[in-house]
Formats: sequence, structure tokens, C-alpha cells
Amino acid sequence: MTITIDEFKKVEIRAGKILSAEKVPNTDKLLKLMVDLGEKVEVKEVAKEEGVTITPTDAPKVFVSAPRQIVSGIALRFPDPAVLIGKTCMFVSNLEPRVIKGLESNGMLFAVSVPEGGFSLLEPNETIPPGTMAI
Repeated sequence: MTITIDEFKKVEIRAGKILSAEKVPNTDKLLKLMVDLGEKVEVKEVAKEEGVTITPTDAPKVFVSAPRQIVSGIALRFPDPAVLIGKTCMFVSNLEPRVIKGLESNGMLFAVSVPEGGFSLLEPNETIPPGTMAI
């Protein structure tokens, strides 16, 4: 099956840093990854300081990292999922969410394998920060 270049351009491929990795209970192949894809969200809570209420319009904007949960079928390749923590890999970041074994997955990890057993995550070099988009 082939796709057009316009179809391919719709795919967002971003570097993401794996913040945590754990086996999904009652499965053999699945890992739950929390991944920093460089996305930030604005904190909109009202703050109170010494009896003075600061409304969102008065307060400076505060942004925090918003990691994504991604479920990946790579557990057999990583018996100790902790080895993945800190790795920067490539992810599809604009897939519609999908529920897998009760967990919402918000992206897809890029990896390659061959029938003979070879396997590799697609990892950019260490100078590429989370959120960097493939061109």
C-alpha cells in the first residue's frame, strides 16, 4: 500500500524523553510509558497568598510539562523497563487516543525489528530536545 506525500505530511513525528516505564499488569507485551514530548499546559488555578486572592487575570502565566501516557508492545524486549527511563526516542504524536487494556494511549513509539530477532528503538542523538519535530 502506498500513501501520497500529502497523507504522509499529516503524521507528526516528535522526539520524546521517557520519564517512566512500567509493565502493564496481566499482559506479556505491554509497557506503560510516560513521555515528555515538549508539551506545556498553563496552570489556571487561583493562588492565595497571605489573605490576598490572586485571580488568573492578575497572576503571571505559569506553564508546566504535560507528559503523555503511551502504551507500547515492547515489554518482551525490555524485561527491566527501568532501562528505558531517560532515553529519547521518536514517537507519532498526533494519533487519536486509543484504549489498550483499559489504559489510554496517546501516541506511538517508533521501533524496528527483524524476524531473526534484531530490534532497535529509533533514538536521535542526545542533542535533540523533547518535542523536536521530524522534518
